[in-house]
Amino acid sequence: MSHTTTTAGNPAVDASDSSPWPTTREAGEEADMKAAHREHALTAVLTTAMALSMLQLFVLGALGPRLVDDLGVSVTVLGLTTTVGFGTAAVLSPSGGRLVDRVGPRRALVALCLITATALALIASAPGAGLLLGAVALGGLPQALANPATNKAILAAVPPARRGAVTGLKQSGVQLGAFAAGLPLAALAAGVGWRGAVWTAAGAAVAAALWTRHVLPADPRPGGGGPAAPGGRFFPVPRGHVAWLAVFSLFLGGGIASINTYLALFGDRRLGLGPTAAAGLVAVLGVAGIAGRVGWSRVAGPGRAERLPCGLAAGAVGAALLLAASAHAAPLAWVAAVAVGVFAVSGNAVSMVLVMQRASPGRAGQDSALVSAGFFAGFAAGPPLFGLLAESGPFTAGWLLVAAEFTAAAAVAGAWAVRDRRRTRRDRDAATA
Repeated sequence: MSHTTTTAGNPAVDASDSSPWPTTREAGEEADMKAAHREHALTAVLTTAMALSMLQLFVLGALGPRLVDDLGVSVTVLGLTTTVGFGTAAVLSPSGGRLVDRVGPRRALVALCLITATALALIASAPGAGLLLGAVALGGLPQALANPATNKAILAAVPPARRGAVTGLKQSGVQLGAFAAGLPLAALAAGVGWRGAVWTAAGAAVAAALWTRHVLPADPRPGGGGPAAPGGRFFPVPRGHVAWLAVFSLFLGGGIASINTYLALFGDRRLGLGPTAAAGLVAVLGVAGIAGRVGWSRVAGPGRAERLPCGLAAGAVGAALLLAASAHAAPLAWVAAVAVGVFAVSGNAVSMVLVMQRASPGRAGQDSALVSAGFFAGFAAGPPLFGLLAESGPFTAGWLLVAAEFTAAAAVAGAWAVRDRRRTRRDRDAATA
């Protein structure tokens, strides 16, 4: 039976009508908490996947001094490992993006973790340069899958207003991998040897595969995704904004890869820091890169994101010049490592935000893959050129090459931003005419 109460100046209120409200509010709060928990778990999984996708190359860079001495490989061969890994990734990226669009992100990310574990196991057991190069080539496949799969997962599960922040966090996973290789794995290598440290990383990748399968929702049946491209055809050549971002990524990747590969060796051989402290330079770069990718991606909204790549590449030029100057003032290397993280490595995160903002339905995986292919091609080309300069002379010439690559990236990004702004203005004027 319903009871009513009356207060002065107010009509009678049915007590039974008021009792459900707290329950409804609590149910809404519980639903919001569950949604936030799912987003946090998704972000953590995607960040881990990005860290693992390039971990084998960060391991080779951070543990480079130990590998050079133990396996008897030259500085040029060390650079060649990066070329093989990213060359494979560049070749596989277009088809990898199409594969992700067909099979779904969970299957692709579980495969990424398991293939990474296999590549790390091969590195840990490598007797010389031959198996080392084969392991790095296998590691190109996880790189080809990483951005298409993680971007597709974000588009499927994250509200548009949150996608920039989640993208920045998951892109920071690449630098988390750099940090893991540069500090904990390098410290572990000092105690148990570099092979034991790499075996530990391989075990972590297997655990990540199981975690990914548990957290991510099931994929639709293979072949049930959207069309590969308008008209059902797949175009492996980037077009429009994707082409501009791919060329920007080519030059940006060339500079970043050289730094990732040779920074620790530079700190050990030229600055006299020792292997562990030199690997700390990579760790510092990684931490700065995490902060930079998260911060810049958060502010990369439509209208502003288009201008960021040019500015970030310009800042990266200054970082490369600081590395060149650090040959005469060693403390500058630490400042330069921070600047590389804040500016250079953040450019890739912003380019992925732009891809998702502008991707047509069914094209997110493929557009991400095409831009990534440019980035990986730069990673493949940069270190061998740097290695040749480092073999024939001081590291300074290599750092000046990196500065030139970042300058080219800034020029491409600036030209595209101007062109895009003019096109947008033209379209607006035509719409209002």
